[in-house]
Amino acid sequence: MPDSLLYLIAAAFMLAGFIKGVIGLGLPTVSMGVLAVTMPPAQALAIVIVPAVVTNIWQTFVGPYLLDIVRRLWPLMAGTILGIWLNAGSLTGPYARYGTVVLGLLLVVYAVLGLSRFTFSVARRNEGWIGGIVGVITGVICAATGVQVVPSMPFMQAIGMEKDELVQALGVYFTVATLGLTVNLTASGLLNAATALPGAVAMGGSFAGMLIGQAVRTRMPAEAFRRWFLIAMIFLGLYLALSALYQLHSG
Repeated sequence: MPDSLLYLIAAAFMLAGFIKGVIGLGLPTVSMGVLAVTMPPAQALAIVIVPAVVTNIWQTFVGPYLLDIVRRLWPLMAGTILGIWLNAGSLTGPYARYGTVVLGLLLVVYAVLGLSRFTFSVARRNEGWIGGIVGVITGVICAATGVQVVPSMPFMQAIGMEKDELVQALGVYFTVATLGLTVNLTASGLLNAATALPGAVAMGGSFAGMLIGQAVRTRMPAEAFRRWFLIAMIFLGLYLALSALYQLHSG
């Protein structure tokens, strides 16, 4: 792997870690978006997977809500694993080249939903079956793109989790989803010795960025940062989708 690509990986994960440090999420979403500019989503996801697992495990155990989160979100998590399994092979199958287009569009959808403050509520008695359906849809999307936030994150907000519980719930959910993706990647032969060095570089960049982001969070309005981050995601998503469509058309 050329040094220039390792530098890009370090920069991408430092940026993604910084954003996660400030607003509590975004590491896989941002890193996948940036890396997909220069490599296929399957290769990018193989690099993203280890830093995502480690940072999400750390987030999982920061807070007192773990048992309640598991009790409420197990249908969502089970559905996600099922969806990932059902769509296994999509990153390397005949339609894998469309993954960058889908990834770009998902980044735009995710950002627009965040900026619009679109909300809905789910009654406690309906959390289980709705969560299961949302999980399957998220898992299918996640298996093809590596993005786990649509529609799982709007669902978690819709069931009324408080701020601190939501942050911990995101850690728990993303850990489970990422481990499910790891099984797919291993079965496809994408996780191998060749990903060790870029994975280590990504890990270092992630934690460095998170430390800086956590320090900045105490000094700047998180809401202002979140707004500009989402606007940047719209432009990145449009660039990815349009450039991938152009390459498909010209190819």
